Amino acid sequence: MGVNLRELIPEGARRTIELKALSGRVVALDAYNMLYQFLAAIRQPDGTPLMDRQGRVTSHLSGLFYRTINLVEEGLKPVYVFDGKPPEMKRAELEERIKRREEAARLYRQALEAGRLEEARKYAQATGRLTSDMVEESKRLLGAMGIPYVQAPAEGEAQAACMAAWGDAWAAGSQDYDSLLFGAPRLVRNLAITGRRKLPGRDEYVEVKPELIELEALLKALGITREHLIVIGILLGTDYNPGGIRGYGPKTALRFVKGLRDPLEALKRLHAQEAGVDLVKIFEYFRNPPCTRDYKVEFKPPNEREIYRILVEEHDFNPNRVEKAVERLRKAYREKLRARQSRLDRWFG
Repeated sequence: MGVNLRELIPEGARRTIELKALSGRVVALDAYNMLYQFLAAIRQPDGTPLMDRQGRVTSHLSGLFYRTINLVEEGLKPVYVFDGKPPEMKRAELEERIKRREEAARLYRQALEAGRLEEARKYAQATGRLTSDMVEESKRLLGAMGIPYVQAPAEGEAQAACMAAWGDAWAAGSQDYDSLLFGAPRLVRNLAITGRRKLPGRDEYVEVKPELIELEALLKALGITREHLIVIGILLGTDYNPGGIRGYGPKTALRFVKGLRDPLEALKRLHAQEAGVDLVKIFEYFRNPPCTRDYKVEFKPPNEREIYRILVEEHDFNPNRVEKAVERLRKAYREKLRARQSRLDRWFG
């Protein structure tokens, strides 16, 4: 879910971009975030996910395979970052997500039985569950494709932000704004699925394009520091305190932090009012998240035989489609991934 900062981000701190604007750039992608988007979006009209003959869900593999190829064809250099063990602070949010999935599944069955297919599909999108087997086969597929991935010690989003802050990636890629709280200098959204998309419940379509948010520009526009931004996130509600602090909306939270010389000291005072929630611990987690430097960002030529084994032999993908996609991947590797990383000052001056 993450913190919702959208209302506070001015136009000057974010911009819509084309994928080609990221050519030559390494982007550390929040793998779980991407996979859940694939699970939600890649479904049949009645909401049924893609499955192989054994009934195993394959929507995540389809999205990971074809979308990654689309990204590298544009020159983007993706590195997928997988979650490790979630912090204990996140337990309440994870339990709530299970309840929401169960309720969505119940409403999905009701809508399906009543023949309300569009409504059924909407509920089905909220039922996706990423299992440990699905995560492992996603890693296998990335390895076969020659695309690097990193195992985070805890939150993948935090690890991606650290990689961007250290200069090992140009930006973090996620739908959630938490990357900014974790210190990512740049956040790129809408990388999982772009293009023309139908608005839920409406006969209307919108064009979805990647969105770039720059942390320094955001902080300057709001007149605050990153520590202030973390406090705003906590006031509004994060995965570690989902309800936030009563009485604080985006504008109220911004006004509050602008009057603070010491954000942490103010948070300590608020902490005394919040039974059972350690606001200071949440603050420190965002400011200094657990990250590892034990990784190597290296792009390798695709292993066509292994890709074929995973997708076609194990999961019943169409062999002709897979072969054509692998050829595209081989070409993209030769022309884009292996090429020397270029600078894009002409895009982001």
